[in-house]
Amino acid sequence: MIFRILEDQYAQKSRDAKAADARFMQLALALGRRGQGRTWPNPAVGAVVVKDGVIVGRGWTQAGGRPHAEPEALRRAGEAARGATLYVTLEPCSHFGKSPPCVDAVIASGVARVVSAIEDPNPEVAGQGHAKLRAAGIVVDVGLGAAEAAYDHAGHFRRIRDRRPHVILKLAVSADDKIGAAGHKPVAITGEAARTRVHLLRAQCDAILVGIGTVLADDPELTCRLPGMEALSPVRVVLDRSLRIPGTSRLVHSARETPLWVMTSDLAEAPAAMKLGAAGAQVIRVAATISPPGLDLPVVLRALSEKGISRLMVEGGARVASSFVRAGLVDEVWLLRGPEPIGADGIPALDALPLSALSGSPALRVRASENVGKDTLTIYERTA
Repeated sequence: MIFRILEDQYAQKSRDAKAADARFMQLALALGRRGQGRTWPNPAVGAVVVKDGVIVGRGWTQAGGRPHAEPEALRRAGEAARGATLYVTLEPCSHFGKSPPCVDAVIASGVARVVSAIEDPNPEVAGQGHAKLRAAGIVVDVGLGAAEAAYDHAGHFRRIRDRRPHVILKLAVSADDKIGAAGHKPVAITGEAARTRVHLLRAQCDAILVGIGTVLADDPELTCRLPGMEALSPVRVVLDRSLRIPGTSRLVHSARETPLWVMTSDLAEAPAAMKLGAAGAQVIRVAATISPPGLDLPVVLRALSEKGISRLMVEGGARVASSFVRAGLVDEVWLLRGPEPIGADGIPALDALPLSALSGSPALRVRASENVGKDTLTIYERTA
């Protein structure tokens, strides 16, 4: 009987410990998301230091990618970190970059245990951080929260493995699968709540991309217009093969406040590029395609990756969206659907492609679906 009671008590303590681990890792993941869109080229990591069940330090990767989450959390914990547990959403780095290795800071802090969500695929880390911690006598547990961490760090993983950003395609469609009225006449497809979600997504991405057609038709600003979050606007990227972007556009006028990168072909005229440069925009030349005429999207993504972009939001228009879909370069889709139809003469969401090329694609699966005001939001993710 006594042994049974002791076994039950041990099992309960084990369940309580696992529940506490899960709770603290969820906090670390939430903290890491605070940095999304602001830490590139580094991943947005979260970290929590816990001692005797009490949180003694919290940290997340700071703007520009430094300090990293671990030393930030350990700094706040101070001496309380000795003998504590560190929860972190990505393997601590083990190499010298623009800052010293995080594993050195973890070892020096006296932490007794590290709970790491997932291994970093970066060849300069790739398990070496965990190995170095274990060699220093620190208990290391890997895998708690791995699925969520992989989703949160998808941009970092994609950039390391495929040398391109994680591509999030945002589409706002009417009840009859249109994204605009005939002749590009202004029409409100979704409500205020949905537009707020879109602006929040902009703030969580490193860059937002549109085609020159959208610029000429809508003269967008492509900033985050949520109160107090204007400074979190992403880099604006325009695909403009022949440099047709007007110098009077709102994008060019705001290029010194919010970065504007114009992707163009090697054959674009130099005077037009110089004018954009003088206005504060950056012109990036990449290879062009002949049929159909445009820019080579894999080359565009490679160029963005080399500049540190890991999370790219593609927002328009129909031809650009369909080009990414045709090329198999869409990793995630945010499909917002309004309640009203536009009519047969409206602009199809994916140009000549049916919307089912996304919603019915075997390469994508539904990750989440919810009502946003009177609209619906369905998020799809790549299956592999």
